[in-house]
Amino acid sequence: MVVDVCIIGGGMAGASVAYFAATHADVVLLEREPHVGYHSTGRSAALYAPQYGSALIRRLTAAAGAFLDSPPPSFADAPLLARRGFLTIGGASQRGALEQHEAVARASGRTTLERLSGTEACALVPSLRAAAVDWALLDPTAQDLDVEALLQGFLRGARARGARTLTDHGVTALQRTANGWRVRTAQHELEARVVVNAAGAWADETAALAGIAPLGLVPHRRTAFIFDAPESVPIARWPMVSDAEELFYFKPEAGRLLGSLAEEVPVPAADVQPDDFDVATAVDRIEQVIDFPVRRVLRSWAGLRVFGPDRDPVSGFERDAPGFYWHAGLGGYGIQTAPAMGEFAAAMILRRDLPAVIQDTGVEASALAPARLRR
Repeated sequence: MVVDVCIIGGGMAGASVAYFAATHADVVLLEREPHVGYHSTGRSAALYAPQYGSALIRRLTAAAGAFLDSPPPSFADAPLLARRGFLTIGGASQRGALEQHEAVARASGRTTLERLSGTEACALVPSLRAAAVDWALLDPTAQDLDVEALLQGFLRGARARGARTLTDHGVTALQRTANGWRVRTAQHELEARVVVNAAGAWADETAALAGIAPLGLVPHRRTAFIFDAPESVPIARWPMVSDAEELFYFKPEAGRLLGSLAEEVPVPAADVQPDDFDVATAVDRIEQVIDFPVRRVLRSWAGLRVFGPDRDPVSGFERDAPGFYWHAGLGGYGIQTAPAMGEFAAAMILRRDLPAVIQDTGVEASALAPARLRR
């Protein structure tokens, strides 16, 4: 099989690149697992949060907003976004965090944060303990995001444009050829002009198969769980609530509450499992700010967030390996930035101009290039 672009990794990162690249190229998407989106994509907190992350992430999130708000016809059967809001809360000892959050928002060039008093925060979430909340920041533009619909929309659209998706196809070897790359799996051998490394937690390992030095991309475990609020407590209209120093968060999820310690624990790339101690610690911290007990954890899981040394994503060609394209290190922001990151990568891979929606946010290719991590 000979293709223009071979994408390694069938999560949101790889699927979004396939969707945009397949318009102008012959694309194949390889996924090592039996189905796509098994690792980080399928374990997301599912929120579009324009005021979350670094200044670069916020610009990419803003660039993704138009697509998520009004996707192309037939992309999804229902809206991808639903009103939620994002409430950051802090105690009197966390006033420094208030200023830091506002400073990062200003640096992104498009702040939508509203400063609230503790009393105003408790009016939004009546179960908050007044003594635990001295101040708050509300981003009313944050919205719930249908992750599965977004992923399937990218995959369905990529297939409609001629792309092929092969699951259970872990890459075992990458070899440079005169015209690109030879890619081997247990079942197939194919040749591609461009290889896209969208392997998530396995991105550095995938690069090693091609004889390329790692970028220092490290997977980090994050544990989440589901619990119930008392039947007498109406939670449907609550915003997502996060501690000012990301010591925990919780949000409504299908009639229940999703909680997390918001931890970042470096781990080897693997099918990670939840840590009971982290769940218990998160429960304790959440109970310190709400006025009801968490009586039972109904379900828990863990996912991976992959960060490079500067914690911003990597999307660009490897300088010393023509045709090898990095698209990784998306941290916890790969879902909310997916349309922008996918369109950015497709433009770079196909040597086309960056879309205006990305240029207008001030995102430059050099900010995402792997070369910045080689210095």
